[in-house]
Amino acid sequence: PFQVVGGKVKKPGKRGRKPAKIDLKAKLERSRQSARECRARKKLRYQYLEELVSSRERAICALREELEMYKQWCMAMDQGKIPSEIKALLTGEEQGKAQQNSTKLAKASKTEANSSNP
Repeated sequence: PFQVVGGKVKKPGKRGRKPAKIDLKAKLERSRQSARECRARKKLRYQYLEELVSSRERAICALREELEMYKQWCMAMDQGKIPSEIKALLTGEEQGKAQQNSTKLAKASKTEANSSNP
């Protein structure tokens, strides 16, 4: 009735794992612990998602305000008025261009002076 396979004695009958006689209380406690951990993970996941949503909502509000500001600027320019913020940007760019041009001229004059004096 017994088979010897690879040095191991096998009993005839059902294959696979036999149901281990696990203590029912320990099994219930593991199940409860697993449920607690699952709820904790779920709670953390929802907290993360809520924070993500609120940060995105704040970003949306900021972008809407920026868009409204640009709309106001466009309406003002359509009426022939230049908003002070745009004037500041333009004068800042013009000053920047003037500084770039002056440095280019200075560099050019230095190279010319160096090349003309052998």
